[in-house]
Amino acid sequence: MPRNFRFLICCTLAFLSLPASAAQPLSMPEVLAASTPADWRPLDPENTLYVELPRGRVVIELAPGFAPLHVANIKTLARARYFDALGIIRVQDNYVAQWGDPDNRHPLPSGIGKVAPEFDSPMPAAMHFTRLPDGDVYAPEVGFSDGLPAARSPSLHRTWLAHCYGMVGVGRDMDVQSGSGAELYVVIGHAPRHLDRNVALVGRVLQGVELLSSLPRGSDAMGFYSKTEAPTLVKSIRIAADVPEAQRSHLEVIRTDSAAFAALIESRRNRPEEFFKVPAGHIDLCNVPIPVRERRPAGARTP
Repeated sequence: MPRNFRFLICCTLAFLSLPASAAQPLSMPEVLAASTPADWRPLDPENTLYVELPRGRVVIELAPGFAPLHVANIKTLARARYFDALGIIRVQDNYVAQWGDPDNRHPLPSGIGKVAPEFDSPMPAAMHFTRLPDGDVYAPEVGFSDGLPAARSPSLHRTWLAHCYGMVGVGRDMDVQSGSGAELYVVIGHAPRHLDRNVALVGRVLQGVELLSSLPRGSDAMGFYSKTEAPTLVKSIRIAADVPEAQRSHLEVIRTDSAAFAALIESRRNRPEEFFKVPAGHIDLCNVPIPVRERRPAGARTP
């Protein structure tokens, strides 16, 4: 009997032996309802940013494991109040929203200078990587690490973050060391994966991305605001650890190294809802949601 045929029979028998609940994938709401507190993690206040806009707060989780030098700069800038009263200077449709200080109104605090590009990094043996099974056109392997969409090349032994919706990057000039963290952008459109390994990514928006994606588009080239268009004020940017406990956003993120997240991926690859007549059987890296919710008190049960 051909080897492939024997493999098919074994897989079919194994599938038929599964209970009905295992044979039918759960929907994402069902996966989340069945999750346990161990499937979720709280944010680290030391690596969480609050971007305060006139219409509300944008919560960003930083990624020091991927871009430690840039993250250190951003935290120094935030603690020096560098970002306070700057503006969102660029909103390009289906691309990015960006803030900074193009007129150099705010002097950079001491210690902020050029750093290594941090476009990618060595692939640590201890880093957990939940690999997607469907491949990718931009990288040999893609998946999730520490709650972030990531890619890697085992042959090069390099890993990097991916430009999915809501990811936060560092603006730079032609010099690869020109991005200090003083100018940041958030992806608000279709994933511009061509930017991967060309710009340092430093984190992901967990809450409030709609406050950026709904802003008026700039009329100048690349979505920059013209002189007659008023930029949206960035009231302040603070590190959550520096904000009183009562004023913090108490959020938790699903663990991307959990069984619940693996089930969530399958729930999106093969949608079990009645509406879907032809399940895709595949999923793109940037089409996998990473759920965030209000942090539940200790001992509270998921309804």
